[in-house]
Amino acid sequence: MSHQIYKASLWMLIALTGFSLMAVAAREASSELSTYQILFFRSLIALLILSFIFSLRGWSDLKFNNLSLHFKRNVSHFIGQYAWFYGIAVLPLADVFALEFTVPIWTAIAAYFLINETINRYKLVAIILGIIGVIVILRPGIELIHPAAFAVLFGAASYGIAHTLTRKLAVQTNVLSILFFMSFIQLLFTLPAAFYDLNSMTVITFYYLILITLLGLLAHYAMSKALALADATVVIPMDFLRLPLIIVLAYWLYNETVDVYLIAGALIMLAGNMINILYNAKH
Repeated sequence: MSHQIYKASLWMLIALTGFSLMAVAAREASSELSTYQILFFRSLIALLILSFIFSLRGWSDLKFNNLSLHFKRNVSHFIGQYAWFYGIAVLPLADVFALEFTVPIWTAIAAYFLINETINRYKLVAIILGIIGVIVILRPGIELIHPAAFAVLFGAASYGIAHTLTRKLAVQTNVLSILFFMSFIQLLFTLPAAFYDLNSMTVITFYYLILITLLGLLAHYAMSKALALADATVVIPMDFLRLPLIIVLAYWLYNETVDVYLIAGALIMLAGNMINILYNAKH
């Protein structure tokens, strides 16, 4: 078992590094491109990569069932992605990652309304602590809250809906099909960006766009491998190591610092999520 945990830890290290470097690449690309344009190129490059994979594996692996559910999932996922990339462009990176920790809270709420999952007292504790954590980080009424912080929170809620619909899709189709339709549908959403003036885009920015796509695919794949090797009680807490990692990167690259309120708020949210995870593992 310890060997499995060791391997899962290595996969999670890859996932955490991928997510953090993707945020840095997105910050760099945002200096020349809008969020809408970044999402267009990310969807286009991902669709080309996935099409190549299906051409090798056989297109029969692509499942066309539940297209309406794919569409609903990707409306929510697109909103979440847009808000995340927008936040990356204008907020300190650590703030975006800390506020993103609210995704499990929104997922629990979305699951209650969309797939009739119950909210027990442990989930309720996680939700309450999550809200307290957000208040500690943003300090409404004391600090002036940047509008992008609300956008990131709204994006986290959209991710919660998307995660819930993904769980519903996952029992009916395969992961590659979910990723393919995600890239295809979101490419349609962002297609007008292809007609924007792109003369200002440099070669290095195009490389950043490729990095964003590859790192995103790698990070999600690595997290899936980690979850396949070890229990969620081991893997999910490791995901919170993204915050100290991005704090180090943001300080090194952009001289961004964090305050004690962000750390305290993130720890409160972590405590709530851990209570819920440990309860689910026990039962």
